[in-house]
Amino acid sequence: MPGTLLRAAAVAVAAVLSVPLGAGAAHADPVVPRHAVVSCQSASFYANYDSARGPVGLKRVLGHGDKIGHTPGAHPVYNGWAASFDFGPNDWGYLRIECVGGYDSW
Repeated sequence: MPGTLLRAAAVAVAAVLSVPLGAGAAHADPVVPRHAVVSCQSASFYANYDSARGPVGLKRVLGHGDKIGHTPGAHPVYNGWAASFDFGPNDWGYLRIECVGGYDSW
């Protein structure tokens, strides 16, 4: 009986740990981002994307030509918000996919 309870607890813990924590896992993505640039005049860069509220945690505004990274098909895009890497301070965030362009231009 104690072994059964221990196995049940282990299964419950494993189930909890396997539940996705939401759309904001872009920073943990192991794929190296493809070089790109901001193609819009300016683009708001957010810390995370919440499926219920949209982008959250404005980090900064990126300007036209700023060096960023995004790999289509490997990095997520949620409702038009792309998981992207800002090569300026080297951090992950989200910006509008239409503002990602100039792939492999640098």
